[in-house]
Amino acid sequence: MARRFLAREVSDLCVGKPPLRSLPVTATVSDAISALKRSGDINVGVWSCNHSDSIVAGNDEVSCRCIGKICMVDVIIHLCKEENLSRPVEALQTSVLDLVPKVNGQIRHLEPNSSLLEAIDCIIEGAQNLIIPIQTTTRTNQRKKHLNNSSQSTTHHNGKEFCWLTREDVVRFLLDSIGVFSPIPTFTIESLNIINTETLTVHYDDPAISTLPLINRSHLNQTSIAVINQDKTLIGEISPFALSCCDETIAAAIFALSAGDLMTYIDYSGPPEDLVHLVKVRLQERNLTAMMDLVDKYYDPSSSSSSSDEEFGGGRNGGMGRSYPGRRSEAIVCNPWNTLMAVMVQMIAHRVSYAWVVREDYGLVGIVTFTEILKQLRTVVGSGNRCEEESTKLQLKKRKNDLLG
Repeated sequence: MARRFLAREVSDLCVGKPPLRSLPVTATVSDAISALKRSGDINVGVWSCNHSDSIVAGNDEVSCRCIGKICMVDVIIHLCKEENLSRPVEALQTSVLDLVPKVNGQIRHLEPNSSLLEAIDCIIEGAQNLIIPIQTTTRTNQRKKHLNNSSQSTTHHNGKEFCWLTREDVVRFLLDSIGVFSPIPTFTIESLNIINTETLTVHYDDPAISTLPLINRSHLNQTSIAVINQDKTLIGEISPFALSCCDETIAAAIFALSAGDLMTYIDYSGPPEDLVHLVKVRLQERNLTAMMDLVDKYYDPSSSSSSSDEEFGGGRNGGMGRSYPGRRSEAIVCNPWNTLMAVMVQMIAHRVSYAWVVREDYGLVGIVTFTEILKQLRTVVGSGNRCEEESTKLQLKKRKNDLLG
């Protein structure tokens, strides 16, 4: 039953997905910021169209592929580099290619008739986004006509529009038919052995700028950074997903604040005035006047850019104008004894690709990710009666743990 379900075409997941907006490889970092603010999306794709390939092939079509994606975290990491803190305006005019992570396989193109199992295998192998052509329908044509009259362009190559699927899209789709994977969803995440104990952590009082390498790693792995105290108790997190909902001025806060203060600064309610003042003081102490000007542009009510900021979802509240459910510093947690299904529901409800695993006293145990969940569900389509064998082993292990407990 699970095998038949996973044989479904990946186009089934694209129903209702909006067409992908894109940037050309000739765009600047500033162009990427504008595209993110206008669209309200977390990511925007960077596309390369090679005319020479089509000429060699003897046809008129242009070979176009998405070579990467950009989000606000990439911009923030770029601005936080030592050489860019003193010259943010110039840094925003550099090529958008400077932001595209040099990681093979993050973006994968799939045909609409590819199977759901193929999509899951791509994700397990490291793909974060799957590019799928949107199949043309009457409704699609009407949408194209409407979008062509709007000011925002979509990715439109060789008469095709594209959407992209994320790990969340795939897990959400599986959750709607979770019964086909029974009884695995009823087992605890501990018994399934999907808790990763190798987590990225930072102490509450550590300088936020020291977390920059961790932010980069967690961004590439689509996880997060746990903020802990001396007893390794989980206090909160610095999440790339939350940072991606901020504006570029958050780079100033990362430079100036501690990890604990940064959590407060990026909280959805906006930064307290005392932290805003502290950021400005420390920028001034380092004579980072250009970064000060960038921050003031968002805080000063008389700024000439205020109207455009509001139009694009920005604001004058400390780089926190881009509203999105993921913008928070509160960590999403679960316990080792929670069932796989309960954890999946929790992650989907909070729009995160991971959940921290803690004990009753909030001592950090590890982290559970969508990728590990997909690996576990993928086992049901192994050769022979693998699903039945795995289920039997898990039931015996669960029974043994119940007897010992």
